[in-house]
Amino acid sequence: MEIKRERYLNKLLQVKDNGRVKIITGIRRCGKSYLLLNIFKSFLIQDGVDESQIIEIALEEIENIEYRNPFKLYEYIISRTLDKSKRYYVMIDEIQFCQEIENSSLPKGGEKINFTDVALSLSKKHNIDLYITGSNSKMLSKDILTQFRDRGDEIKVYPLSYYEYYNATADKSNAWKDYLTYGGMPYTSYLKTYEEKTNYLKNLFSLTYIKDVVEHNQLKENEKEALEILLDFTASSIGSLSNISKLENRFRSDAHMNISRETISSLLSHLEDAFIIEKAKRYDVKGGRYFNTPLKYYFTDVGLRNARINFRQNEENHIMENIIYNELINRGYFVDVGVVESIEKTAEGKSERNALEVDFVVNHLSKRIYIQSALTISFEEKMKQELKSLEKIKDSFPKIIITGDDIHPWYNKKGILFLNIKDFLLNEDYLRLY
Repeated sequence: MEIKRERYLNKLLQVKDNGRVKIITGIRRCGKSYLLLNIFKSFLIQDGVDESQIIEIALEEIENIEYRNPFKLYEYIISRTLDKSKRYYVMIDEIQFCQEIENSSLPKGGEKINFTDVALSLSKKHNIDLYITGSNSKMLSKDILTQFRDRGDEIKVYPLSYYEYYNATADKSNAWKDYLTYGGMPYTSYLKTYEEKTNYLKNLFSLTYIKDVVEHNQLKENEKEALEILLDFTASSIGSLSNISKLENRFRSDAHMNISRETISSLLSHLEDAFIIEKAKRYDVKGGRYFNTPLKYYFTDVGLRNARINFRQNEENHIMENIIYNELINRGYFVDVGVVESIEKTAEGKSERNALEVDFVVNHLSKRIYIQSALTISFEEKMKQELKSLEKIKDSFPKIIITGDDIHPWYNKKGILFLNIKDFLLNEDYLRLY
Protein backbone atom coordinates (compact mmCIF):
# COMPACT_ATOMS: atom_id res chain seq x y z
CA MET A 1 0.00 0.00 0.00
CA GLU A 2 1.38 3.40 -0.98
CA ILE A 3 1.22 6.22 1.54
CA LYS A 4 0.12 9.31 -0.37
CA ARG A 5 2.14 12.39 0.59
CA GLU A 6 -0.09 14.85 -1.18
CA ARG A 7 1.08 17.88 0.79
CA TYR A 8 4.65 17.42 -0.43
CA LEU A 9 3.70 16.36 -3.94
CA ASN A 10 1.73 19.60 -4.27
CA LYS A 11 4.73 21.58 -3.04
CA LEU A 12 6.91 19.92 -5.69
CA LEU A 13 4.36 20.68 -8.38
CA GLN A 14 4.27 24.34 -7.34
CA VAL A 15 8.01 24.70 -8.06
CA LYS A 16 8.29 22.29 -10.98
CA ASP A 17 10.08 23.75 -14.04
CA ASN A 18 10.79 27.08 -12.31
CA GLY A 19 14.50 27.09 -13.22
CA ARG A 20 15.63 26.68 -9.59
CA VAL A 21 17.20 23.80 -7.70
CA LYS A 22 14.61 21.91 -5.64
CA ILE A 23 16.24 20.79 -2.38
CA ILE A 24 14.26 18.21 -0.38
CA THR A 25 15.48 18.00 3.21
CA GLY A 26 14.41 16.16 6.34
CA ILE A 27 15.43 13.57 8.89
CA ARG A 28 16.72 10.32 7.42
CA ARG A 29 14.10 7.65 6.77
CA CYS A 30 11.19 10.11 6.77
CA GLY A 31 10.30 9.36 3.14
CA LYS A 32 12.24 11.92 1.07
CA SER A 33 13.59 9.38 -1.38
CA TYR A 34 10.23 7.69 -1.81
CA LEU A 35 8.56 11.03 -2.36
CA LEU A 36 10.96 11.97 -5.12
CA LEU A 37 11.82 8.65 -6.79
CA ASN A 38 8.39 7.03 -6.54
CA ILE A 39 5.54 9.47 -5.95
CA PHE A 40 6.87 12.42 -7.95
CA LYS A 41 8.36 10.19 -10.65
CA SER A 42 5.04 8.35 -11.06
CA PHE A 43 3.25 11.69 -11.41
CA LEU A 44 5.66 12.80 -14.16
CA ILE A 45 5.14 9.59 -16.11
CA GLN A 46 1.37 9.81 -15.77
CA ASP A 47 1.64 13.44 -16.91
CA GLY A 48 3.26 12.32 -20.17
CA VAL A 49 7.00 12.55 -19.40
CA ASP A 50 8.93 9.71 -21.05
CA GLU A 51 10.99 7.59 -18.63
CA SER A 52 14.13 8.30 -20.67
CA GLN A 53 13.77 11.94 -19.65
CA ILE A 54 13.90 11.09 -15.92
CA ILE A 55 17.48 10.72 -14.65
CA GLU A 56 17.71 9.37 -11.11
CA ILE A 57 20.80 8.51 -9.09
CA ALA A 58 20.96 7.44 -5.44
CA LEU A 59 24.37 8.35 -4.05
CA GLU A 60 23.80 6.24 -0.94
CA GLU A 61 23.89 3.07 -3.07
CA ILE A 62 27.24 1.31 -3.43
CA GLU A 63 26.86 0.91 -7.19
CA ASN A 64 26.89 4.69 -7.53
CA ILE A 65 29.90 5.30 -5.31
CA GLU A 66 32.00 6.71 -8.17
CA TYR A 67 29.48 9.52 -8.61
CA ARG A 68 30.23 10.82 -5.13
CA ASN A 69 33.03 12.56 -6.97
CA PRO A 70 31.38 15.86 -8.07
CA PHE A 71 33.19 15.92 -11.42
CA LYS A 72 32.05 12.40 -12.31
CA LEU A 73 28.53 13.14 -11.12
CA TYR A 74 28.34 16.20 -13.36
CA GLU A 75 29.79 14.38 -16.37
CA TYR A 76 27.36 11.48 -15.92
CA ILE A 77 24.29 13.74 -15.83
CA ILE A 78 25.45 15.80 -18.82
CA SER A 79 25.97 12.58 -20.81
CA ARG A 80 22.34 11.61 -20.13
CA THR A 81 20.84 14.99 -21.07
CA LEU A 82 22.42 15.79 -24.43
CA ASP A 83 19.22 16.30 -26.44
CA LYS A 84 18.55 20.05 -26.10
CA SER A 85 15.04 19.64 -27.51
CA LYS A 86 13.93 17.53 -24.53
CA ARG A 87 13.18 18.44 -20.94
CA TYR A 88 15.01 16.26 -18.42
CA TYR A 89 14.06 15.76 -14.78
CA VAL A 90 17.22 15.02 -12.79
CA MET A 91 16.84 13.51 -9.32
CA ILE A 92 19.93 13.13 -7.10
CA ASP A 93 19.14 11.28 -3.89
CA GLU A 94 21.18 11.81 -0.68
CA ILE A 95 23.36 14.55 -2.14
CA GLN A 96 25.37 14.83 1.08
CA PHE A 97 27.32 11.75 -0.03
CA CYS A 98 28.86 13.84 -2.81
CA GLN A 99 32.32 14.63 -1.48
CA GLU A 100 34.26 17.86 -1.52
CA ILE A 101 37.46 17.56 -3.56
CA GLU A 102 40.23 19.84 -4.72
CA ASN A 103 39.98 21.41 -8.16
CA SER A 104 42.79 19.70 -10.04
CA SER A 105 42.87 22.58 -12.53
CA LEU A 106 44.17 24.90 -9.81
CA PRO A 107 47.30 24.80 -7.58
CA LYS A 108 47.07 22.36 -4.67
CA GLY A 109 45.35 23.81 -1.62
CA GLY A 110 43.25 26.17 -3.72
CA GLU A 111 39.55 26.14 -4.54
CA LYS A 112 37.50 23.03 -3.72
CA ILE A 113 34.54 21.61 -5.60
CA ASN A 114 31.43 20.19 -3.90
CA PHE A 115 27.80 19.30 -4.59
CA THR A 116 26.64 22.92 -4.68
CA ASP A 117 28.92 23.57 -7.67
CA VAL A 118 27.34 20.59 -9.45
CA ALA A 119 23.80 21.71 -8.59
CA LEU A 120 24.32 25.31 -9.62
CA SER A 121 25.97 24.32 -12.91
CA LEU A 122 23.17 21.90 -13.78
CA SER A 123 20.49 24.43 -12.85
CA LYS A 124 21.79 26.74 -15.57
CA LYS A 125 21.03 24.15 -18.26
CA HIS A 126 17.72 25.15 -19.83
CA ASN A 127 16.70 21.56 -20.51
CA ILE A 128 17.27 20.32 -16.92
CA ASP A 129 14.89 20.54 -13.97
CA LEU A 130 16.95 19.52 -10.93
CA TYR A 131 15.78 17.89 -7.67
CA ILE A 132 18.09 16.80 -4.84
CA THR A 133 17.48 15.26 -1.43
CA GLY A 134 19.65 15.49 1.66
CA SER A 135 19.51 14.58 5.33
CA ASN A 136 21.69 17.20 6.93
CA SER A 137 20.70 20.85 7.20
CA LYS A 138 24.26 22.01 7.85
CA MET A 139 25.12 20.91 4.30
CA LEU A 140 21.92 22.10 2.70
CA SER A 141 19.90 24.83 4.38
CA LYS A 142 22.86 27.11 4.97
CA ASP A 143 24.00 26.62 1.40
CA ILE A 144 20.57 27.77 0.23
CA LEU A 145 21.17 31.07 1.98
CA THR A 146 24.73 31.44 0.69
CA GLN A 147 25.79 29.51 -2.38
CA PHE A 148 22.32 28.84 -3.80
CA ARG A 149 21.18 32.37 -2.96
CA ASP A 150 18.04 32.95 -5.05
CA ARG A 151 18.43 29.77 -7.14
CA GLY A 152 17.17 27.16 -4.70
CA ASP A 153 13.84 26.15 -3.13
CA GLU A 154 13.95 24.07 0.05
CA ILE A 155 11.09 21.65 0.67
CA LYS A 156 11.34 20.17 4.14
CA VAL A 157 9.76 16.75 4.61
CA TYR A 158 8.60 15.46 7.99
CA PRO A 159 7.60 11.98 9.16
CA LEU A 160 3.98 11.04 8.56
CA SER A 161 1.40 13.41 9.98
CA TYR A 162 -1.47 11.85 11.89
CA TYR A 163 -3.68 12.45 8.84
CA GLU A 164 -1.28 10.48 6.64
CA TYR A 165 -0.83 7.75 9.25
CA TYR A 166 -4.58 7.44 9.88
CA ASN A 167 -5.35 7.04 6.19
CA ALA A 168 -2.57 4.48 5.75
CA THR A 169 -3.48 2.18 8.63
CA ALA A 170 -6.17 -0.48 8.50
CA ASP A 171 -6.77 -0.35 12.27
CA LYS A 172 -8.50 3.02 12.59
CA SER A 173 -9.71 2.30 16.14
CA ASN A 174 -6.15 2.13 17.49
CA ALA A 175 -4.60 4.71 15.15
CA TRP A 176 -4.30 7.49 17.74
CA LYS A 177 -2.91 5.24 20.46
CA ASP A 178 -0.38 3.75 18.02
CA TYR A 179 0.63 7.18 16.70
CA LEU A 180 1.18 8.49 20.24
CA THR A 181 3.49 5.56 20.89
CA TYR A 182 5.29 4.87 17.62
CA GLY A 183 5.02 8.19 15.79
CA GLY A 184 5.08 8.63 12.04
CA MET A 185 8.30 7.19 10.62
CA PRO A 186 6.84 5.64 7.43
CA TYR A 187 8.27 2.15 7.84
CA THR A 188 6.62 1.68 11.25
CA SER A 189 3.20 1.74 9.56
CA TYR A 190 4.11 -1.52 7.78
CA LEU A 191 5.33 -3.30 10.92
CA LYS A 192 2.83 -5.39 12.87
CA THR A 193 4.09 -6.17 16.35
CA TYR A 194 5.22 -4.09 19.32
CA GLU A 195 8.64 -5.73 19.19
CA GLU A 196 9.14 -4.95 15.50
CA LYS A 197 8.18 -1.30 15.88
CA THR A 198 10.20 -0.63 19.05
CA ASN A 199 13.31 -2.39 17.75
CA TYR A 200 13.14 -0.50 14.48
CA LEU A 201 12.89 2.90 16.20
CA LYS A 202 15.64 2.11 18.70
CA ASN A 203 17.95 0.94 15.92
CA LEU A 204 17.26 4.09 13.93
CA PHE A 205 18.73 6.10 16.77
CA SER A 206 21.74 3.94 17.52
CA LEU A 207 22.67 2.79 14.02
CA THR A 208 21.67 5.80 11.92
CA TYR A 209 21.06 9.12 13.66
CA ILE A 210 23.70 9.08 16.38
CA LYS A 211 26.21 7.52 14.01
CA ASP A 212 25.53 10.24 11.43
CA VAL A 213 25.86 13.08 13.94
CA VAL A 214 29.07 11.67 15.41
CA GLU A 215 30.71 11.04 12.04
CA HIS A 216 29.58 14.25 10.36
CA ASN A 217 30.74 16.44 13.26
CA GLN A 218 33.79 14.30 14.07
CA LEU A 219 32.82 14.04 17.74
CA LYS A 220 35.24 12.59 20.23
CA GLU A 221 34.24 9.72 22.53
CA ASN A 222 33.46 11.99 25.48
CA GLU A 223 31.37 14.26 23.20
CA LYS A 224 29.45 11.22 21.93
CA GLU A 225 28.70 10.21 25.50
CA ALA A 226 27.50 13.74 26.27
CA LEU A 227 25.37 13.72 23.10
CA GLU A 228 23.56 10.55 24.17
CA ILE A 229 22.91 11.91 27.67
CA LEU A 230 21.69 15.21 26.20
CA LEU A 231 19.25 13.29 24.02
CA ASP A 232 17.89 11.56 27.12
CA PHE A 233 17.53 14.88 28.94
CA THR A 234 15.75 16.46 25.98
CA ALA A 235 13.47 13.47 25.39
CA SER A 236 12.40 13.38 29.04
CA SER A 237 11.46 17.07 29.11
CA ILE A 238 9.60 17.81 25.86
CA GLY A 239 7.21 20.69 26.32
CA SER A 240 9.20 22.06 29.27
CA LEU A 241 11.19 25.28 29.23
CA SER A 242 14.91 24.70 29.06
CA ASN A 243 18.16 26.60 28.75
CA ILE A 244 21.89 25.89 28.64
CA SER A 245 22.37 26.65 32.35
CA LYS A 246 19.69 24.13 33.36
CA LEU A 247 21.23 21.48 31.15
CA GLU A 248 24.71 22.23 32.48
CA ASN A 249 23.44 21.77 36.04
CA ARG A 250 21.64 18.58 35.10
CA PHE A 251 24.82 17.13 33.58
CA ARG A 252 26.55 17.90 36.84
CA SER A 253 23.85 16.54 39.17
CA ASP A 254 22.39 13.62 37.21
CA ALA A 255 25.30 12.43 35.07
CA HIS A 256 28.16 13.64 37.28
CA MET A 257 29.80 15.26 34.28
CA ASN A 258 31.21 18.75 33.83
CA ILE A 259 30.14 19.73 30.34
CA SER A 260 30.73 23.31 29.23
CA ARG A 261 27.90 25.53 28.02
CA GLU A 262 29.66 25.86 24.67
CA THR A 263 29.71 22.08 24.22
CA ILE A 264 26.04 21.74 25.18
CA SER A 265 25.07 24.50 22.75
CA SER A 266 27.12 22.88 20.00
CA LEU A 267 25.59 19.42 20.58
CA LEU A 268 22.06 20.85 20.50
CA SER A 269 22.90 22.51 17.18
CA HIS A 270 24.13 19.17 15.82
CA LEU A 271 20.81 17.55 16.76
CA GLU A 272 18.90 20.37 15.08
CA ASP A 273 21.07 20.14 11.97
CA ALA A 274 20.23 16.43 11.73
CA PHE A 275 16.49 17.29 12.04
CA ILE A 276 16.14 15.20 15.22
CA ILE A 277 14.88 18.10 17.34
CA GLU A 278 13.49 21.59 16.73
CA LYS A 279 13.38 24.56 19.05
CA ALA A 280 10.59 27.03 19.69
CA LYS A 281 11.50 30.48 20.99
CA ARG A 282 9.49 32.40 23.57
CA TYR A 283 7.60 35.43 22.30
CA ASP A 284 6.24 38.28 24.41
CA VAL A 285 2.70 38.64 23.02
CA LYS A 286 2.09 42.11 24.46
CA GLY A 287 5.62 43.46 24.09
CA GLY A 288 6.21 42.04 20.63
CA ARG A 289 9.73 40.79 21.35
CA TYR A 290 11.59 37.50 21.59
CA PHE A 291 13.37 36.06 24.62
CA ASN A 292 16.64 34.26 23.87
CA THR A 293 16.16 31.92 26.80
CA PRO A 294 14.56 29.75 28.05
CA LEU A 295 12.97 27.94 25.10
CA LYS A 296 11.36 24.61 24.28
CA TYR A 297 12.63 21.64 22.31
CA TYR A 298 10.39 19.21 20.44
CA PHE A 299 11.24 15.97 18.66
CA THR A 300 10.63 15.76 14.92
CA ASP A 301 8.92 12.42 15.58
CA VAL A 302 7.34 11.37 18.87
CA GLY A 303 8.04 7.70 18.17
CA LEU A 304 11.76 8.46 18.05
CA ARG A 305 11.41 10.43 21.28
CA ASN A 306 9.67 7.49 22.96
CA ALA A 307 12.26 5.05 21.67
CA ARG A 308 15.07 7.21 23.03
CA ILE A 309 13.77 6.77 26.59
CA ASN A 310 12.82 3.13 26.02
CA PHE A 311 9.07 3.87 25.90
CA ARG A 312 9.06 4.57 29.65
CA GLN A 313 7.56 8.07 29.80
CA ASN A 314 4.29 8.07 27.89
CA GLU A 315 2.69 11.22 29.30
CA GLU A 316 -0.01 11.84 26.74
CA ASN A 317 -0.21 15.57 27.53
CA HIS A 318 3.43 16.27 26.59
CA ILE A 319 3.36 13.95 23.57
CA MET A 320 0.14 15.59 22.36
CA GLU A 321 1.78 19.02 22.62
CA ASN A 322 4.75 17.75 20.57
CA ILE A 323 2.38 16.36 17.92
CA ILE A 324 0.51 19.69 17.68
CA TYR A 325 3.81 21.56 17.26
CA ASN A 326 4.93 19.18 14.49
CA GLU A 327 1.62 19.51 12.70
CA LEU A 328 1.73 23.30 12.77
CA ILE A 329 5.30 23.37 11.42
CA ASN A 330 4.36 20.74 8.84
CA ARG A 331 1.55 22.99 7.59
CA GLY A 332 4.08 25.72 6.92
CA TYR A 333 3.40 28.03 9.86
CA PHE A 334 5.90 29.87 12.06
CA VAL A 335 5.44 28.74 15.65
CA ASP A 336 6.57 30.35 18.90
CA VAL A 337 5.87 29.75 22.58
CA GLY A 338 3.82 32.70 23.86
CA VAL A 339 4.33 34.69 27.05
CA VAL A 340 1.61 37.01 28.36
CA GLU A 341 2.50 39.32 31.21
CA SER A 342 -0.16 39.70 33.87
CA ILE A 343 -0.28 41.90 36.96
CA GLU A 344 -2.55 40.49 39.69
CA LYS A 345 -3.36 41.15 43.31
CA THR A 346 -2.09 38.71 45.95
CA ALA A 347 -4.10 37.68 49.02
CA GLU A 348 -2.28 40.46 50.90
CA GLY A 349 -3.43 43.04 48.33
CA LYS A 350 -0.01 43.51 46.73
CA SER A 351 0.50 43.70 42.98
CA GLU A 352 2.36 40.70 41.56
CA ARG A 353 3.75 40.38 38.06
CA ASN A 354 3.26 36.94 36.44
CA ALA A 355 4.28 35.47 33.10
CA LEU A 356 1.47 33.30 31.72
CA GLU A 357 2.22 30.84 28.94
CA VAL A 358 0.45 30.34 25.64
CA ASP A 359 1.57 27.01 24.23
CA PHE A 360 1.73 28.20 20.63
CA VAL A 361 1.65 31.53 18.84
CA VAL A 362 1.06 30.54 15.22
CA ASN A 363 1.89 33.01 12.45
CA HIS A 364 1.58 33.20 8.68
CA LEU A 365 2.25 36.59 7.08
CA SER A 366 -0.07 39.06 8.87
CA LYS A 367 -2.36 36.39 10.34
CA ARG A 368 -2.06 34.76 13.75
CA ILE A 369 -3.74 32.15 15.96
CA TYR A 370 -3.15 31.44 19.66
CA ILE A 371 -3.34 27.79 20.74
CA GLN A 372 -3.42 26.02 24.09
CA SER A 373 -2.84 22.26 24.29
CA ALA A 374 -4.74 20.53 27.11
CA LEU A 375 -5.14 16.80 27.56
CA THR A 376 -8.39 17.47 29.39
CA ILE A 377 -10.55 20.44 30.32
CA SER A 378 -13.17 18.38 32.11
CA PHE A 379 -12.28 19.91 35.50
CA GLU A 380 -13.26 23.49 36.27
CA GLU A 381 -9.82 24.44 37.61
CA LYS A 382 -8.12 23.04 34.53
CA MET A 383 -10.51 24.95 32.28
CA LYS A 384 -9.74 28.19 34.11
CA GLN A 385 -6.01 27.53 33.90
CA GLU A 386 -6.08 27.04 30.12
CA LEU A 387 -8.32 30.07 29.54
CA LYS A 388 -6.38 32.47 31.75
CA SER A 389 -3.55 33.38 29.38
CA LEU A 390 -5.82 33.50 26.31
CA GLU A 391 -8.24 35.86 28.02
CA LYS A 392 -5.37 38.23 28.86
CA ILE A 393 -4.70 38.73 25.13
CA LYS A 394 -6.78 41.64 23.94
CA ASP A 395 -6.20 41.51 20.17
CA SER A 396 -8.78 40.03 17.80
CA PHE A 397 -6.82 37.05 16.47
CA PRO A 398 -8.50 33.62 16.89
CA LYS A 399 -7.86 31.60 20.06
CA ILE A 400 -8.16 27.83 20.27
CA ILE A 401 -7.92 25.20 23.02
CA ILE A 402 -7.06 21.79 21.56
CA THR A 403 -7.99 19.00 23.97
CA GLY A 404 -7.83 15.25 24.19
CA ASP A 405 -11.42 15.21 25.46
CA ASP A 406 -13.97 13.60 23.15
CA ILE A 407 -15.93 16.75 22.26
CA HIS A 408 -17.56 18.34 19.26
CA PRO A 409 -16.11 21.74 18.26
CA TRP A 410 -17.72 24.59 20.22
CA TYR A 411 -17.14 28.27 21.08
CA ASN A 412 -17.50 29.88 24.48
CA LYS A 413 -18.99 33.34 25.06
CA LYS A 414 -15.65 35.02 24.43
CA GLY A 415 -15.23 33.38 21.04
CA ILE A 416 -12.59 30.84 22.05
CA LEU A 417 -12.84 27.62 20.04
CA PHE A 418 -12.63 24.25 21.83
CA LEU A 419 -11.46 21.49 19.53
CA ASN A 420 -10.68 17.78 19.85
CA ILE A 421 -7.11 16.85 18.91
CA LYS A 422 -8.16 14.36 16.24
CA ASP A 423 -10.51 16.87 14.60
CA PHE A 424 -7.63 19.35 14.47
CA LEU A 425 -5.21 16.83 12.95
CA LEU A 426 -7.64 15.34 10.43
CA ASN A 427 -9.26 18.55 9.17
CA GLU A 428 -7.15 21.56 8.23
CA ASP A 429 -10.25 23.74 7.85
CA TYR A 430 -10.39 24.22 11.62
CA LEU A 431 -7.09 26.07 11.47
CA ARG A 432 -6.20 27.66 8.17
CA LEU A 433 -4.11 30.82 7.91
CA TYR A 434 -3.95 30.86 4.10
